[in-house]
Order: sequence, then C-alpha cells, then structure tokens
Amino acid sequence: MNMIFDGCDTTLLAKKYGTPLYIISQSTINERIESIQQNFLKKYPNTKAVYASKAFLPMAMCKIIQRGGLGLDVVSGGELYIALKSGFDPKMIEFNGNNKNYKELELAIKNDVGRIIVDNLLEIKWIEELSNKYNKKTYILFRIVPDIETDTHDYISTGHKSSKFGITLENNFFFNTFEQVMKSNNINIKGIHFHIGSQLHDNKSHLNATRKTLHLIKDIKMKYGYDIEELNIGGGFGIKYTDEDPVKPIEYFIDPIMNLIDSFCLDHRLERPMIITEPGRWIIGEAGMTLYTIGSIKENGQTKYAAIDGGMTDNIRPSLYQAKYAACLANKIDQSPDEIITLSGKFCESSDILIKDIKLPKIATGDLLAVYATGAYTYSMASNYNGQPIPPVVLVNKGQDHLIVKGQTYDDLIINNLIPKYLEV
Repeated sequence: MNMIFDGCDTTLLAKKYGTPLYIISQSTINERIESIQQNFLKKYPNTKAVYASKAFLPMAMCKIIQRGGLGLDVVSGGELYIALKSGFDPKMIEFNGNNKNYKELELAIKNDVGRIIVDNLLEIKWIEELSNKYNKKTYILFRIVPDIETDTHDYISTGHKSSKFGITLENNFFFNTFEQVMKSNNINIKGIHFHIGSQLHDNKSHLNATRKTLHLIKDIKMKYGYDIEELNIGGGFGIKYTDEDPVKPIEYFIDPIMNLIDSFCLDHRLERPMIITEPGRWIIGEAGMTLYTIGSIKENGQTKYAAIDGGMTDNIRPSLYQAKYAACLANKIDQSPDEIITLSGKFCESSDILIKDIKLPKIATGDLLAVYATGAYTYSMASNYNGQPIPPVVLVNKGQDHLIVKGQTYDDLIINNLIPKYLEV
C-alpha cells in the first residue's frame, strides 16, 4: 500500500517529478487559515493576521494567503519583491527585519507597504529621508526587546535581553527614540511589535511579553498622551513534528492573550489597540512533506545507515539546531516497523543526519521515504552546497497536483558564473 497525501499517491508524485521533492498540501493550509479566521479574526473585533513569509514563500503561497484574507510579513527586499510580483496588496504587507538596507526600504516606501516594523535608529533616519523624497507618509511599529526567556532552542529564541532583534527598553532608550519619531512629519507611529521565539508549546512566554508590552503602552499614554493603535504579538506557535510535541490549537495561545489585553485596557481606561499576530510555521509546517529515495544501506559500528538522495541542502534544520522529524516508507505504509535505522544525507558533513534511530519497516534501496511536517524552513533555507540543485515544489489539493516551483538543473548552478578572459587561455 502506498501513502496518500491530500488525495495524491506519493509514489506516483515521485515518479512524475523525481526526488527529492517538496510536497505542499493546500487543503491543510486552508484548514489552518480557517482556524485563524474562526478563532481569532471573527471571534475578536479589530484584529489582523499576517503570514510570516520567511517560513515558505513561492508566489503561489502569496496567492493562497491573500485568498484566505490574511496579510503578509516579509523580512527582506527579496521577500517583498516576491510578494509584489505575485500581485499581493502592498497595504497588507508588513516589513520586518533587523537590518533593512536603504534600497529595501526604498522599495517598501515607493510601493506603499502598509507597515514598516522599525528595529533600529538607522532605519528611522532612512525612512525619514525616503518618505520626504517620495512625499509619503510612512506608518511604523516599533519592534521592542521584551526581555522574555522562552523554552526553545537558542537559535530560534528572539525576545531575550541580548537578542539581536528590536529596540531595548533599558536606560530610556526606547522613550528617547519614541520622542524623536513623534516630531517627524513623515513618519506615523502606529504601534508596538514583539516576537519572542519560535516553535513554542507553552503560552506563558507570550503572556509575559504581552503583559510587559501593555505596561509600556500605558506608560506611553501617560507620558505623551499618545494612543497606541496596533499591537503585534508575533507568532511562534508550535506545531507537531514528532509524537513528543504536544498539539495545541491556536486558541490555546490567542484566548488568554486576548483576555489579558481586554482586561488590562479596561482596568487602565485604555482604548484597546488592533491586535495582530503573525504565524508562519503554524500555517505551513504540517502542510509540507518531503519525499526522498533510499540509496546506499550499510552498517558502521553499532549503527545501520540508510542514505537519502538529499539531506542538509534541502532541510538544514536537523544539522543547524538538532530539529527532530518523523517519517515513514511511503511505498510500505502498511508494513510494520521492525528495524532501527539512522537516515543520513548525501553531503560531506558528519552533521548531515536527517533522523537518528527511527523505527521503519525493513528498508531497501529504492524505497521512498516520506518526512512529515517539512513545510516550514526547508525550501526557504535550501542551498546548493556540494553542487546540489534545489528540489521542485508541488502543490497538492484533493487529488490534483500542480508544480509551483521548478526544480533546479545543473545548468542553473552555473547560470551566474563568469570566467575572466585571462583564465580562458
């Protein structure tokens, strides 16, 4: 028996498109968007959701997100360019990131991007210059450092005191910056933004950061008589990669945060701001699957290895921060697991191990491996290390399959290469 994913036979997809192959389920994405609609946007007035596009952003994904009624959070000129080229409404785009350069900000301001989330003083200087140059009014949120510790890997924790992201609240630095921008004729302060980390399964960190930010909003009102109109609470809601990950619905995070905000604003006679959230992984992560073909199989010491035809170039997360995944043999989905295998990649790094000690049916060269929950941070972080082409991306939806990103060829690897004339001799 073969594995079926959103109505499509995975073995047939592998034959049609080859492996490695990224597969994305539109039905799963739509289900997540509908959950956000029902449990946040329609449940609470004056709210907004934007998809954190760094997780996965082909142009087809922009179309799905826009059709779902969500905005887009981008963190680079490239992501912004992709969104604009797809026809995404620029007013529904928020431009985030800790080191936006002048040209990136110019692209955003010229195209009337809805919000720029300011991270540092240099950005303020450039936004002022560009807004004046193009006679624009630019709307911003300040990204703050909430100084909140989170229970996640250090590499994806973003709200701690020494984070590279955001404006510190220490030594009145934030208030001095706020006062400076208040005097601008071209910049309009709309709100505050925080993001504390990724792949979080407990809501305490979000609540702590929200509470601290609400006190900041109250202090701004008392100090300047200024109403903060928008509060972006970030994303980072965890998903299920393996059975060890607890499954939490989005309302586990949203409901306590909204209750806290509403009660705080009521108690302190504040106008409740628009609340914005920016899930990325939560929308796309479990919608993805990657297919590989098993190659060499061997035993070294106590370990039995089965090598796949991809690895760290199409999924860097296990090598980068020891991310864990679940998998199955897609062509033996009905067979019981009876041996322990370590799945290795094909690249020249000892860290190129996809999954250690997974229990699978008796494995053979040519078997088709399906790795679950690879929608987020796989294609978007893919590389050409060891001269490996980046795999294609296929969108599946109720039995239909559509190629949305062509796989690279060897010719693509050298398309931008140049040889100086003196080396041609």
